[in-house]
Amino acid sequence: MFSPQGPSLRELCAQALSSVERGYDLLAPKFDHTPFRTPESILGATADALSELGPFRDGLDVCCGTGAGMPVLRSACQGRITGVDFSAGMLAQARSAHPDATWVRADARALPFAESFDLAVTFGALGHFLPTERPALFEGVYRALRPGGLLAFPIGAPPHPGSVSHWVTLGFDLAMRVRNAVWRPPFVMYYRTSPLSAVRDDLTAAGFTTTAIDLTALGRHRDGSPRCRLILACKPADPH
Repeated sequence: MFSPQGPSLRELCAQALSSVERGYDLLAPKFDHTPFRTPESILGATADALSELGPFRDGLDVCCGTGAGMPVLRSACQGRITGVDFSAGMLAQARSAHPDATWVRADARALPFAESFDLAVTFGALGHFLPTERPALFEGVYRALRPGGLLAFPIGAPPHPGSVSHWVTLGFDLAMRVRNAVWRPPFVMYYRTSPLSAVRDDLTAAGFTTTAIDLTALGRHRDGSPRCRLILACKPADPH
């Protein structure tokens, strides 16, 4: 799962026993050599789907990490592209890889933007927010978008019950709950706390109109359902 350039077991343990912010500061130099980075296949499928909806003017990557989503924004946007994250270590890596972008350190639950962007994306970040925190995240993105702006993010279908992936994600989440019950500070990262129905409800409550596109390039399950969808949450052109 990890390349030779990735973190050691000792480094992963140090991260897991830290806060989310400190953990990602520690992991940042080697993050792109871990399976936690969003795969190029998902980034490419997202970029292809957005190419049919744009072009957009200014773009924002929420919880940008080391900047893996910047090429997606660059291909979809004609104006400036900005990444926001609360890990200084991750932002340092992103700034080095993409010096042409703007980088902002901030908590995604309190985004410091108002009607500044036409497109917002986020990749693999929802598991870092408890269900009670998602409304603040989506409300902040809503404020950051101009009228008619779009929030887009891929979300994978849940593993089928009984599959290896089902038991792996269930076991991971249970282990994290035990860890957070006995160790402080907590490290929030769960795979099973963002079901599509709940995410859609939170987006609607924030004011978005939500649709989804099947990312068929990423394959389908045996029953024909897509393995991954791109959620498209649109801020009304005239929110008043």
